[in-house]
Amino acid sequence: MTIQVLNGANLGRLGSREPDKYGATTYAQLVEIVEKTGHELQMEVRIRQTDDEAELLRWVHEAADADDPVVINPAGWSHTSVVLRDALAMVGAPVIEVHLTNIHRREDFRHHSYVSGVATGVIAGLGVEGYVLALQWMALRGVR
Repeated sequence: MTIQVLNGANLGRLGSREPDKYGATTYAQLVEIVEKTGHELQMEVRIRQTDDEAELLRWVHEAADADDPVVINPAGWSHTSVVLRDALAMVGAPVIEVHLTNIHRREDFRHHSYVSGVATGVIAGLGVEGYVLALQWMALRGVR
C-alpha cells in the first residue's frame, strides 16, 4: 500500500505564489517534508502535483483501484470540481483533504469544498504541517 499525496493546480508555485498567504516553503521543500515524514513513520508515500485536472482524476482512479489512502490538496478544484468529488468518493481507503490556508477565513467562494463531503477528514489553515498531521493520523490508525 502506498499513501498517495496528491496536489492540485498552482501548488507547484509554492514559495513564489502569494507567500503572505501560502508561506515561503517551496514545492520542492514540501516534497522533502512529506518524504521525510513518510520515512519516519515507516510509510510508503508518493507525492505528485499537477495543473491538469484530468491527470489528477487519473491519479485518484489509480488510488481507488489500488485501495491506497489519499492525502489531497485539491487547491481551487475543491470549490469547483464535482467530478473530483465523485472520483474521491470511489476511494475505499481514508482520504484526508489538506489546505495550506484556512479556506473558511478567505473569500466566500472558498468556504465550500465539494471534496470535504467525501473526505474522511479535513485539515485547513496549518500550512505545510497539515500534510505531516495527515500522515501522522494515518499512522496512528495503522494505515501504512
